[in-house]
Amino acid sequence: MSLRTLVLAALALALAGCTTRPTTSSRGPIRALLITGGCCHNYALQTFALTNAVARHAEIQWTVVNEGGSGTRAEIGLYGRPDWARGFDVVVHNECFADTQSPDYIRRITQAHEAGVPAVAIHCAMHTYRAAGIDEWRRFLGVTSRRHDHQSRYPVKKTDPTHPILKGMPDGWVTPKDELYIIEKLWPGARPLATSVSEADGREHPVAWVNGFGKARVFGTTFGHSDATFQDPVFLEMISRGILWACGTSSRLDRP
Repeated sequence: MSLRTLVLAALALALAGCTTRPTTSSRGPIRALLITGGCCHNYALQTFALTNAVARHAEIQWTVVNEGGSGTRAEIGLYGRPDWARGFDVVVHNECFADTQSPDYIRRITQAHEAGVPAVAIHCAMHTYRAAGIDEWRRFLGVTSRRHDHQSRYPVKKTDPTHPILKGMPDGWVTPKDELYIIEKLWPGARPLATSVSEADGREHPVAWVNGFGKARVFGTTFGHSDATFQDPVFLEMISRGILWACGTSSRLDRP
């Protein structure tokens, strides 16, 4: 399938608001919200790749919100509602708005998660709201990051190889070309699952982790910059497992 075909299909998916349900389950579909858009990435292709990868494992109904243009400052209209996360089993944050700073706006997002809505944060979600003067978003993520190293193919070391999110990840997996985010702080409650080493200064940084934020489970990964990463089966499997782990349905991954 050509890149152009992938992008067109993803755009159609975003307009439709959800994927086709490929399987049935007595427990009903997982209701997932994907927030995406902003600076620097091919969000149409990422949406297509992500939603279809997870759909291979579980019945999942997606609502996709792609707003804010391609700049670094925006406020998503959905977040203006006090009940914006009601009805969803998991929220996937793949937005990239580094210069949005409103404390009230950020707290409306984090309060929903602190009350118990599970979440997955991908790549630039870690740099979203980095200009803000409050730490609520960083506590929610479990990490503080404000910059990244150059793009390269980074070897990944599993630090918690028995965790269900990493099940099946090969030892010595090397990413497609991607960015290594510099992690300044790992917040209490966050636990690294995998790390990579900076080619610039030799320091080791978490690249995948889990976090407890209030009543919510959170999974995060700093990888996910390039089209090649979102076409990599190891990365897509990790994200799929992270989503199902976050909402407490990871057992579905290993069903016959």
